[in-house]
Amino acid sequence: MKIFKFALAFAITLALTIALNTRLVINSNPVPPLGKFFNPFGGFWTNSEKDPINAPEELRLTGLTDEVTVQFDEYLIPHIFAKNDADLLYAQGYVTAFHRLWQMDFTLYSTAGRISELLGEGAIEYDRGKRRTGMTYGARRTYDLAQENPEYLTLMQAYTDGVNAYINSLNYADYPIEYKLLDYKPEPWSVYKIMLLNKEMSEQLSRSEADLQNTNALKLFGREAFDLLYPEYPPAQAFDPVIPIGTVFDFEPLTVSKPSGPYPSDYVNPTTEMPDPDNGSNNYAVGVQKTGNGSLLANEPDLGLNLPSIWYAQHLNSPGINVFGVTVPGVPGVVIGHNDSIAWGMTNAKCDLADWFKIEFKDDKRDEYRYDNKWLKTEKVVEEIKVRGGDSVYDTLIFTHYGPVVYDRSFKGNEDRINLALRWTAHDPSEEYKTLFLMNKAQNYDDFESALVHWTGPPQNFAFANTKGDVALNIPGKFPVKWPEQGKFILDGSKSSHDWQKYMPEEHELSVYNPPRGFISSANQHPVDTTYGYYTYDYNFEHYRGRRVNDRLKILNSITPEDMMKLQHDNFNFKAFESLPMMLDSLDSASMTNQRMEVYTMMKEWDYFNHPELKAPSFYEIWWGKLYELVWDEFWEQEVALNPPNSYNTIHILKNYPNHDFIDDKRTEVREEAHHLFRKSFDQALDSLNNWSDANPEKDYEWFEFKNTRIVHLMRLPVFSVDNVKIGGNRGIVNAASGRHGPSWRMVVQLNDEGVKAWGVYPGSQNGNPGNIKYAHMIDDWASGNYYEMLFSNAPIEGDQILLTQTLKP
Repeated sequence: MKIFKFALAFAITLALTIALNTRLVINSNPVPPLGKFFNPFGGFWTNSEKDPINAPEELRLTGLTDEVTVQFDEYLIPHIFAKNDADLLYAQGYVTAFHRLWQMDFTLYSTAGRISELLGEGAIEYDRGKRRTGMTYGARRTYDLAQENPEYLTLMQAYTDGVNAYINSLNYADYPIEYKLLDYKPEPWSVYKIMLLNKEMSEQLSRSEADLQNTNALKLFGREAFDLLYPEYPPAQAFDPVIPIGTVFDFEPLTVSKPSGPYPSDYVNPTTEMPDPDNGSNNYAVGVQKTGNGSLLANEPDLGLNLPSIWYAQHLNSPGINVFGVTVPGVPGVVIGHNDSIAWGMTNAKCDLADWFKIEFKDDKRDEYRYDNKWLKTEKVVEEIKVRGGDSVYDTLIFTHYGPVVYDRSFKGNEDRINLALRWTAHDPSEEYKTLFLMNKAQNYDDFESALVHWTGPPQNFAFANTKGDVALNIPGKFPVKWPEQGKFILDGSKSSHDWQKYMPEEHELSVYNPPRGFISSANQHPVDTTYGYYTYDYNFEHYRGRRVNDRLKILNSITPEDMMKLQHDNFNFKAFESLPMMLDSLDSASMTNQRMEVYTMMKEWDYFNHPELKAPSFYEIWWGKLYELVWDEFWEQEVALNPPNSYNTIHILKNYPNHDFIDDKRTEVREEAHHLFRKSFDQALDSLNNWSDANPEKDYEWFEFKNTRIVHLMRLPVFSVDNVKIGGNRGIVNAASGRHGPSWRMVVQLNDEGVKAWGVYPGSQNGNPGNIKYAHMIDDWASGNYYEMLFSNAPIEGDQILLTQTLKP
C-alpha cells in the first residue's frame, strides 16, 4: 500500500512537473509553461522594473579594445562615447539589445518567414508569402557583396558582437517577457541579419504596386474607363511635385523603345499581402531666406504605430563622428538625424520598382522557361518551414533571371495556375549601410551627395540642411529606365523587350539645391513634372499632405522651430475642404428632422480641421466612407483583385462627371447621379452614427474616440498596447495619425552659426519592456504636440539630466 501511495504521489508530481513546464495551445492561442512563467525567481515577476534603468555602472565585455562611456539621459536615450569606430558600434549593438532585443529578434523571424517556428501552423501561409517574395534571397546577395567591403564589414561585425555580448549575458530570468510568453530563447545576431533588416525596410517602402489590379481593371472596364479611373497626373491646380515645377534638367536622358503588341491580360486573384499603402512620411527644410539665420529641417516618417516603437534614439560619438538621431533596432549607425554640421531626413519616394512578369515554362517540370527564341534554365530552392508542434512544411521556389516565381500552381487561390515572377530592386545586392556610415560623418553637401551614391535600396526623398543655411533634396536609388506604362500592368516574361534594359545614371537622378522659393519638401506626392526625361509612375501618389505643407511654407517667413513643429501637427483636412461643400449642397435642409438638421449645421460650420475633440470629422469620415462604397459598387462585386480609384480622383469624378455610368448604383433599379448618392449616403451615415453611439453609450463620437488611434504591441496583446490616444489628424492630413498608422518619429533640427539643436518625440519609449515604468511614456506628449529637446555635445554630459553613467571596459 505504501508503495502504491508513493507511486501515485510520484506520478502526480511528475505529471504536474511536466504540465507546468510544457507549452500548451488552447483555442489556437499559445500558453507558456506555467511553472516557468510563474516562477517567482525567474518568471514574469523578474520583468517588473521599479526604476527607469537598472544596469551596472561598470561592465567588462570581451571584444572591446578600449573604454567606452555610455550615459542614459532622462528619456533613456544612450549617449555613447568611444575612442574608435569599432568600439562605438560594439557599444551601440550592446545598448540597443539591452532595450530592444526581443523586437529585433521577432522582426527577423517575421522578415525571414519563420513565424511558424514560434506560433505553429497558423502562420504557415504568412511564412510562405515572405519567402516567395524573396526577402532572404535579396539579403543573401547583399551579404555576399558586403564581403568585398572589409572596412564596413568590420564595423557591422563589431555591432553584431555587441548584440551577442548582451545575449550571452542573459539567463532565463533576464529574458524579455515576450520570450517567456512564447517560450523560446534569443538566437545569436549576425551581419546577415543586419542585411535582412535592410531588406525589411525595402519591403515596407518599395514593394507596393498595383500591376495585377491594374491588369484586371483594364480587362474589365476597357482603356477609356481605366484612364478615367486611374490618371497618372492630377489636374494642374492639384499638382505640386517634390521637385519644384520649372526645375531645368540639363541632360540627355537614356531611352528605351516601347514594344508593340498587347500586354498579358490574365485575371489574378488573390494577390500577395502588401505593406500598408499609407506608409509614407513628410519632410521639409527651410533655408536662410526663410529663417534669417541658418536653416531648419523637419522629418516625420509615417509608418505603423507599434510597441516597441519602430525607432530607437541614440547619440554616437568617436573621433570623426558626433551624430544624434534614430535607428531601426538591429541596424548600426543613425538612419535619420544630424551631426555637428548637417541634418537629414527621409520620406518614401513613390516609384514603381516591383514588376510582375508572366512566365512560360517549357513543361510541368519547370526546369526551363521561354525568353525570346531560347529556353533559359530555372533554379529550384526547397524551403523548409519549421512548424512548432507539427511537421515541417516544404515549398519549392522557382527562380528565373527576373526573380522568384511567386504565383504558380502552388500559390494559394491561384486556380488559373498563372506563373508570375517578381522583378524587384530589393532582390539586388545593395550598400545602404555604406550610405548611413558616410552620412553620419558628412560635413557638407558634397559629403552628403557622395554618401548617397551608394544608396540603391528603397528610393527615398533625402532632405538636407546645414549650419550655413543651405537646403537640398535628393532622390537616390536604382531606377530602371522604362518605356511609358512599363510595369503598370503584367509584363510578358518571354519577351526581352519587356525586360528591364537600362538603369538611370546617377547624375540623372532628381535633386534640387537651394531652390528660389527658399524651401524643399516631400510628402509622397509625384516626384517631378513631365519635363523630366524619364517615365515615373506609382499607383498611389499622395495628393493632399504635400500641397498643405507647401501652401504653409510659401507664406511663412522668419520661421522658427516652433513653426516647424506646429506644421507637423497641422490637422487641416484638404480632402474634406475639396469634397464636403459639394456633398452638403446636394441636401434638402428644408425637410430635415431635428437630428439631421443638427448634423447638417455642424458640418456647415466646420472649419475642416480634424482636431481631436471635434465631432464633425467623425461624421465626415462615416459619410465619406458610405459615399465611397456607393460610388464604387462595381468593384465590391468582382471576384478578381481590384483597387478602387483613390479619394482624390473619386472627388474629381463626382464633380466633373456627376452622371457617369460608374456613379449609378447598379444594385438599384433607379438611374442615379452624384446628388442622389450624396443624399443616400448621408442617411446611411446617420444610421451608422446612431449604431456607433448605441454601441458606445459612454462616448460622444469626438474624433479621437471615434478614430481610436492605438499603439499596438507586436504580439497584439491589449495589456501591452495603448488605445484611444487623444490625437487629431488622419490619413491624407499632415498630422497623419489614423487608427493604426501615423507619425512614428517627429524631429525638428535647427542649424546655424551658433551650432545645432534638435527636438524629437515618438509614440512609445526607449525601453521595450512592458514592465518598465517608462514603457510607452512618450505617447501623451507625442499626441499633444510636445517635443523633447535632445542632449547633444562632443563630450560626456554633466548634470542631473543623466540618470546613469556606465563604463564599458575590455
